[in-house]
Amino acid sequence: MDKAPEAFRTISEVADELEVPKHVLRFWEAKFTQLKPMKRGGGRRYYRPEDVALLRGIRFLLYHDGYTIRGVQKILREQGPRFVMDHRRMAEEDEQDEAMSAPHEIPDIAAEAAQGGATTLAREFAQDRAKLDPQRLGTVLEEIEACYRVLALAKDKA
Repeated sequence: MDKAPEAFRTISEVADELEVPKHVLRFWEAKFTQLKPMKRGGGRRYYRPEDVALLRGIRFLLYHDGYTIRGVQKILREQGPRFVMDHRRMAEEDEQDEAMSAPHEIPDIAAEAAQGGATTLAREFAQDRAKLDPQRLGTVLEEIEACYRVLALAKDKA
């Protein structure tokens, strides 16, 4: 059964909701003094809805907008927690508005082909293919294979 929106949440529930490990939430509590979940007996944390909203905003600034911890601290200091909570929501609304207002043009391939576009496209493709340097492609392939080996070794050690 889902909790009511105004219900307090445990650290596990918040970590699952925000898709971050619990230790990250504890770290953020140490770095952002504005985060103050209630602590009950045994140090068990209970996050208020405003704590969760602030955590969402912090996560958005760090992971989506690319801010550093210091950058988010500065924003919290200068703009306040309400700005961080609202920033994420407003940014997501802006992205939705842009996506809905952007024209979605689908090329009419049949019409282009009928007008001779197909031969132009085929000619351009042939010209691009002629520019490919086999030696350079071999070097790129070797680099990709080396990366693959490094990843395989890292996976084996993990």
